[in-house]
Amino acid sequence: MKNSMSLVLLVFSLMAQLVSAETVVDEKKPNVLLIVVDDLGWKDLSVQGSSFYETPNIDELAAGGVRFLNGYASCQVCSPSRASLMTGQYPARMNTTDWFGAKAGTDWKRNTKLLPAEYIERLDHERTTIAEAFQEGGYTTFFAGKWHLGKDPSDWPEHHGYDINVGGFNKGSPPGGFFSPHNNPRMEDKDPGEYLPLRLADETADFIRSNGDEPFFATLCFYAVHAPLQTTEALWEKYRKKAEAQPQPTSRLEIERRRPIRVVQDNPIYGGLVEAMDTAVGRVLDAIEEAGQTENTIVLFTSDHGGVSSGDNWATSNLPLRGGKGYQWEGGLRVPFIVSWPGNIEPMINLDTPVIGTDVYPTLLELAGLPARFEEHVDGESIAPVLRGESFPERSLFWHYPHYGNQGGDPSSVVQFKDWKLIHYHEGDPDELFYLADDPMESRDLAQRYPDKVRELRELLDKWLLDVDAQFPTENPNFDKEAFAKSQVRKVEVELPKREKEAAAILHPDYEPETSWWGSKVKAD
Repeated sequence: MKNSMSLVLLVFSLMAQLVSAETVVDEKKPNVLLIVVDDLGWKDLSVQGSSFYETPNIDELAAGGVRFLNGYASCQVCSPSRASLMTGQYPARMNTTDWFGAKAGTDWKRNTKLLPAEYIERLDHERTTIAEAFQEGGYTTFFAGKWHLGKDPSDWPEHHGYDINVGGFNKGSPPGGFFSPHNNPRMEDKDPGEYLPLRLADETADFIRSNGDEPFFATLCFYAVHAPLQTTEALWEKYRKKAEAQPQPTSRLEIERRRPIRVVQDNPIYGGLVEAMDTAVGRVLDAIEEAGQTENTIVLFTSDHGGVSSGDNWATSNLPLRGGKGYQWEGGLRVPFIVSWPGNIEPMINLDTPVIGTDVYPTLLELAGLPARFEEHVDGESIAPVLRGESFPERSLFWHYPHYGNQGGDPSSVVQFKDWKLIHYHEGDPDELFYLADDPMESRDLAQRYPDKVRELRELLDKWLLDVDAQFPTENPNFDKEAFAKSQVRKVEVELPKREKEAAAILHPDYEPETSWWGSKVKAD
């Protein structure tokens, strides 16, 4: 009798295991859409506080998801940040610390005190990217837009885990501008004068509609809102009138440490480009809904670094954050960061947990039910617990940029912990200390007041730099101190008024766009 009962229990146990296995097999894998906007600033969305730009589709995405107020990029310039999103590793660990194509070492010919550190200009094929992880997990993978992670065709998206690649190659800005012909070897031209943000959205939407019920991992990396700033005549006129209706500033730019910097959001060309990007996001979200996949699709929306407030057309202002793209301050590092999964993640707005680009890889794996790859995303933490409303341990965040930003940033390394932020400069070895909870604009350097805190954070930073084998700039033997001082005077006396004049000119009713805008007369969709 005992043996018969054991046999019955064994049969029931095996049946339970088979039912469990079938449940796992039949459980539908969620789709994933990763949206990365190029150069989009922390305050470039209306949901983030802009009263000038209009982004209703992204606002709606945020309202139905989780919006992190303290979302960060892994670097203040593009290629390092993008490599970090793909790998879950800090740029310093991979030695991909500057935008690919930037001069470094003895190739650097600018008159600066230091020579920027040498760096690697490709994404290492030995690393398993997030796309490869999803591909191995049974997903169809799709990429559209900007890649900028390697010069050779063997370094492009289709060789890093993407089954389909539309428009991704070595360039950081669209070679044909934002209106066709696009001059892109990974994307054929279609309609004359078509607007690139909408074309990339349509390609992504078509992929989603055609994929059926098979799980997908789609990455939409807009070339927008990077330079060259180009929009339609209708959108320019809309934002020109909007700027005209605002209180008129006495000046639109000020001098930051090295260059003039925009302090007012009223650029109508940039406003039109931002709105076009938002319209494009809306088209993709509509395609997900039309495919009946809304509640089965995780959407993560972010930017690769802060908005361009100095250089590259002086596009936007990041105030109340200091600086912008290329800078070591919050305006260069803090970005929009939104996660949405209707029916699975409860909407939570204004979440202040610090998150960073390295977290994207492990987070999306966990949400999708795929195994973690701890040997790959070594610098990232899954923020899935935060999205479930659970506690999340406090941790240090790090940045290392041993280069001069084209926009005016300094060679520096940064650590942030519990609202304290230490910036270590490689020119002359000084430190700045800020308490972000009280001073998000980083206007009060507390280094002299809290020397113990400086020492504590420097120890953290120095240990991390050693652990990742960070590379550093070296002395420039050809530095001309006198010529440098004169160039700084020119920034105030010549460049600042020139940029002020340009900023005002694009608001004039008779302003004519540059002739390369093939679609400048095409009416907005």
